[in-house]
Amino acid sequence: MTNEQRFASFSEFYPYYLAEHQHPMCRRLHFIGSALVISLLILCLVTQTWMLLWLLPVAGYGFAWLGHFKFEHNKPATFRYPLYSFIGDWVMFTHILQGKISLSTTESKEQQ
Repeated sequence: MTNEQRFASFSEFYPYYLAEHQHPMCRRLHFIGSALVISLLILCLVTQTWMLLWLLPVAGYGFAWLGHFKFEHNKPATFRYPLYSFIGDWVMFTHILQGKISLSTTESKEQQ
């Protein structure tokens, strides 16, 4: 029997995801990793240097996992919920760009 929490939808999962990303440095590292992924994709398309695609998981997950292990002190949600976590990364990235989530405090504008 497992203690793993089950989510019926992404909208149920996302509050859990945000709770796992409370430390501002963890969020910053996620943001940096996601921005690098976008930059690498653009670079690959422009230069047609397809070998750079191998760097996508290193950039995306490397920065994110550093944030979890060094600052958040928890296991990345990717280990238990890979699809929802992947979607959560991009939703959080978008919310940071929109100013809905702060990179300097533990609260999001949605919580205030």
